[in-house]
Amino acid sequence: MKAFTDFILKFGNLNKQQIDLIISKATETQLPKDDYFWEAGKMPEHIGFLVEGFIRISFYDNKGEEITKYFFNENHLIKDWDYYEATFYLQAITDCKLITFTKGDWKELSDTILDWDKMIDKIMNKHRTEKMERLSSMISQDATTRYLNFLKDFPNAANRIPLSYIASYLGITQSSLSRIRKNIS
Repeated sequence: MKAFTDFILKFGNLNKQQIDLIISKATETQLPKDDYFWEAGKMPEHIGFLVEGFIRISFYDNKGEEITKYFFNENHLIKDWDYYEATFYLQAITDCKLITFTKGDWKELSDTILDWDKMIDKIMNKHRTEKMERLSSMISQDATTRYLNFLKDFPNAANRIPLSYIASYLGITQSSLSRIRKNIS
């Protein structure tokens, strides 16, 4: 719980009573490798904070091919914005540890803690900005540069994430990624 409260406190102030309320609503959850936190076509049941591990966001294109859109690593708040059905999959690609909240408990925090929504908005804006910077820079980069930036953005990920997921995220084939890795080692 400390990882989550420490993270939240970077975006605003909370008193001890508010922190105690947050802790009382939170649940520590283990998400085994390959299990889904959210599934496309289903209503997400929880909001989560990723304490340890990697989660990938994926979807199927119109040809039925699975595409890895993005990765979440430690210290990332996973929240659906509109409470509608998920349009993508969130899958653990390593064993993950999360702090989770039911939507009802999350709403109670929002209704009870005065600046809760402002703090969460700041966090989500930070996450969106990071994601947009990473994805927009990839458009004009060659595959090697994209991979080198991936290594910088997700330290220690290359040995924990399957190459097929990394290649999909980078928009290249797995054999191209293998050649890139061989050339930079």
